[in-house]
Amino acid sequence: MLKENIKTIRKSRGLSQEELAIKLNVVRQTISKWEQGLSVPDSDMLISISDILETPVSALLGENISESNTNDLKAISEKLEIVNLQLSQRKNARRKTIHWLLISLCVIITIIFISLILLNSPYLNWGYSNFEKAVLRVNFHSFEWVFVRIVPIILIGSIVGIILTRKKV
Repeated sequence: MLKENIKTIRKSRGLSQEELAIKLNVVRQTISKWEQGLSVPDSDMLISISDILETPVSALLGENISESNTNDLKAISEKLEIVNLQLSQRKNARRKTIHWLLISLCVIITIIFISLILLNSPYLNWGYSNFEKAVLRVNFHSFEWVFVRIVPIILIGSIVGIILTRKKV
C-alpha cells in the first residue's frame, strides 16, 4: 500500500523520482526502492514526504489511492468548460463594445463633415480684418485644419476596425 501510494501521489503532483529525491535530500534509488517495496521510509522521512506531496501521512499509509478518479476529472472538465464559456462571453462583450464605439466614431465624424459642408466653410479663404472675430476664426480654422487633415485617417482606421470586429457568422 505505501509503495503504491507514494508512486501514485508523486505522479499526480507531477514529480519525477529525481525531483522528489532532491526535495527529500536522498538519492533517486531510495525513492525507487520505496516505490518497489524493497525498503520503507522511517517516520521522520514519512513526515517529510507528506509535507512535500502535500498529503497527510495517514493517506500515505492508508488504502490504495486510485491514480485518477473519473468523477474528479469530470468535475474539473466541467469547471474548465464554464471558465472557457465565461472568457468567451467576456471577449464577445469587449468586441461588441469596441465595434459600436467605432461605429459611433464614424457617425460623429460624418455628422461633423456634413455640418462643415452645410456651413459653406471658407476653409482657406478667410479674411482676418475684423479683429473682434479673428480669435474665433483662428480657433475654428485650426479645428477645420486638423479635422480635414487627420480625421480621414481616423475614419479609415475606424472602418477597418468595424470590419475586423464584426461578428463572424
